[in-house]
Parts: sequence; C-alpha cells; structure tokens
Amino acid sequence: MKRKIAVMTLATVLGLSLVACGSGSGDSAASGTDKKEETKTEETATPEEEKTDTAASGDVANKEKPLVWFNRQPSNSSTGELDMTALSYNDNTYYVGFDANQGAELQGTMVKEYIEKNIDTIDRNGDGIIGYVLAIGDIGHNDSIARTRGVRKALGTGVEKDGEVNSEPIGTNSDGSATTVKDGSMEVNGKTYVVRELASQEMKNSAGATWDAATAGNTIGTWTSSFGDAIDVVASNNDGMGMSMFNAWSKDNKVPTFGYDANSDAVAAIAEGYGGTISQHADIQAYLTLRVLRNALDGADIDTGIGTADDAGNVLTNDVYVYKADERSYYALNVAVTADNYKDFTDSTKVYEAASKQLDATAHPSKSVWLDIYNSSDNFLSATYQPLLQNYDDLLNLEVEYIGGDGQTESNITNRLGNPSQYDAFAINMVKTDNAASYTSLLDQ
Repeated sequence: MKRKIAVMTLATVLGLSLVACGSGSGDSAASGTDKKEETKTEETATPEEEKTDTAASGDVANKEKPLVWFNRQPSNSSTGELDMTALSYNDNTYYVGFDANQGAELQGTMVKEYIEKNIDTIDRNGDGIIGYVLAIGDIGHNDSIARTRGVRKALGTGVEKDGEVNSEPIGTNSDGSATTVKDGSMEVNGKTYVVRELASQEMKNSAGATWDAATAGNTIGTWTSSFGDAIDVVASNNDGMGMSMFNAWSKDNKVPTFGYDANSDAVAAIAEGYGGTISQHADIQAYLTLRVLRNALDGADIDTGIGTADDAGNVLTNDVYVYKADERSYYALNVAVTADNYKDFTDSTKVYEAASKQLDATAHPSKSVWLDIYNSSDNFLSATYQPLLQNYDDLLNLEVEYIGGDGQTESNITNRLGNPSQYDAFAINMVKTDNAASYTSLLDQ
C-alpha cells in the first residue's frame, strides 16, 4: 500500500490562503496536524523490486542516506553565512531553492518600472512624494533579506550597512528622517519625485510565526490610519502577506501591491489591480528537490535528468536553473509576472513539461522519502510547492511521507522523525535556517 500523508487537503489550504511563502517563504502558524490524503493499492512488486526495497533502509546508516535541504538554506540568520557543515553533511547532501538575489532585483525593478509607467496617476495626493510601505517576512531569513534589499536598491531608498543595503524594518518614517533608509528620487518626464519608505515591519504573529498574512492584513489598517492617501505603493516579501493587504485595503483603494511567489490567487488578482509578483519557478524547485534524491538513491550522476537527459528523456534547460558546486546548491531562476504575461502563470501547480515523463519502475524502483513542510499554513509551500511535489513523486517512483509543521518550533517537526531507519532519504524544510543540527543529530544516532 502506498501511503501519502498530506499537510492538509487542498480545500483547507485554499481556505487558509489569506491567513497564511516561499519561499521562500512562509506565512502563518497552524496546528501541524497531518491528514491522510489518499491510499493507493499498487501492483504486486517484481522479485527484483522486492529485493531492492527490503535492502533499502536497513543496510545504509541514516547519516549516509541522501538528504536535500529545500526552501530554507542552512545559514546563519544574523549574517547570512552559509552553513557548509550542513550543506556537506554527507556526499549526497544538497540544497534546492531559487536565486534569491536575482529574484529580489526583479521584484525591485518591477515596482520601479510600474511607477514610471503610471507616474501620471500613482501619486495619489499629488505631493510629489511616492510613498510606499513594505511587509517584511522574516528578518533572519536570507530570502526575505534579499527581497527587502531589492526593493530598496531599485527605489534608491537603501542605506548601506557593513557593505550591504540595510534590510532592517524601520517602523514608521512619515517625514523621511529614518536612518535605516533614506529618501530616494526618481525623474520621470522631466519631473523629479521623492521616493519614501513610509513604513516597514516584520510580519510576526503573537505565537512567533513569521511571514504572517493575518498580521500583514491588520498592519495595513494601522498604516492607512497613519498615512492615508500618502501610500501610493504596497510592497511585500511574499504573496501571502501581499494578498492579505490587497484584499484588506489596496484593492478597494486601487493601490498597486507587489508580492513574490506567483501563488495562483495573486496571479489571478493581477486582473483586479494587483501590481505583480515573481515566479520563483516552483515547478523547477519541486522537481529538483526530489530529483537529486532519486539520482542519489539510484547511484546515478547527480546531473541525470537535470542538465543531462535521463532514460525517460527528462531534462532541464540552463535558463531555468543554476548549480553552484561550491555551495552544493541548485537554484531555480525567477520570472517577473505582470499584467503583460500573468495568463501564462495561472496554474501554479503544473509540472515542468520537459521534466514530466514517468520513470521505469524496474530501472528506478520505489523508495521511501521523509519530507517536511515547515509551516502547514504557508500559502506558497502548501498550495503550490507541495502539490507539485506530489505530482513529481509519482513520476520519480518515490513514496513520500509529508509532515506539516507549525511554523514556530523545530520540535513540532523533529518529534515526528522518530524512526529515520524506515526511510531511504530525507527532504528537510527548517523553521529557522540556523537549526540544521536539530535534524542531522537525529540522523547521527
């Protein structure tokens, strides 16, 4: 019997989408209770398959089994320095995510170009100041840091700190006197406008979950009470928070809102005035997350089915990902989604066509994978990433057990990895990027 434990049913996910990243990217806390999604009866295994499955877990030490970190790269949450001990845990350890800096630059450029294109109408109170507010996901998350920097760099509001644009939230900045940011300027059609970050805040709820959409929805109400029609643009580190603010205020007030992740609801909302979002190619990330495990389990070259076609013809082109060997990391490349192209991104759970062919079960026998989603209410991970994983796991002949966390504590997840010996490989999405050892210590036992 092939069993998959889903984080939650899709209907529940959609119902929580306004409350709920990312990736990367997260949103709000949840109970983390697993629900059985489906039970499948498979055909009787061949003797060869039975032999392979029987030997799978018992003959390999847990610390030698394939491991992929995904969505949250092991790193120091204060400095961003990569945790190479975790990334090099064994010979079959990798990270899968997306190019955060490239995506952040795209988001900032998207906002800047929108302002320039709509300069005649965007300054709502006509004061010559383009005021924006910024929802920050997690001040200790590299992706969140990059996105905050990307917006500030593009709009000229960034202030350097230790050689990088300061990514700290400012609170409020009605008069432009904040020292964490500065007033930028933009010349359009012969007129110079001031660009000001009026407010920014980490969206953390009372339970400690970051990237919290509900907090963002409440915060936009506070900001509009303070700044009113001085707010011309809303920017967010992800679509979960962006859509919460859009639905709570900006849609009715026709204020462009920009997010990140290309979640289905955000893409659809572009037709209703949502300014734009960034696709981090979740289809490529989900494929790579399971593909590197499949290759390691098969004893195949790691590039199989990625840069080099596998025996079924699956392969990726070099314009959708990059691999950095010194970081042992695969990064999907990003695409800006705007009013010009959003119709091409309406289905966020569609697999990448060039990597959608079924592997032969005889050559690639079934293997078991333990995989966790750090926050079961995370809109991006639960409504986009996990459905993609569930499409790819069948294609790659992997039996994946999906574990949903509460977005707050590692123990809510690690407590459910009580017997790692029953699995052939692991895919880990941490709550905090510093906490890789919480997982590897279990595999060391």
